Amino acid sequence: MDDKGYKPSEGSCIISEDVIATIASTAALEVQGVAGMAQRPTDIRGLISSSAAKSVKVLNNENETVLDVYINLRLGAKIPEVAGQVQHGVKVAVQSMTGKPVTKVNVHVAGIVLDEDKKAEA
Repeated sequence: MDDKGYKPSEGSCIISEDVIATIASTAALEVQGVAGMAQRPTDIRGLISSSAAKSVKVLNNENETVLDVYINLRLGAKIPEVAGQVQHGVKVAVQSMTGKPVTKVNVHVAGIVLDEDKKAEA
């Protein structure tokens, strides 16, 4: 066979926003001081998406990825320290797993979770 002029085309990979939201959610939960993910304010898109996507809003285009992460903190956690660690952890995780540049990670602290053990002792 003559393969003159044959160029193998490079394929493309489309990564779902739900996948990016799951990566971001998992990375945020690994930070010490984060008690869990909080539900973000609901919009029309939020009604039909997965649970991880309800805690992370993803704005994704060809040039940038902007994430809004909604978290609950543990009692006694220092908000600026934990928020900075969440920003860094989420950015590194999403960039390394998807190869997409993350330009912003906005951290929204929705609440503070009290430890149940301390309530029982009091």
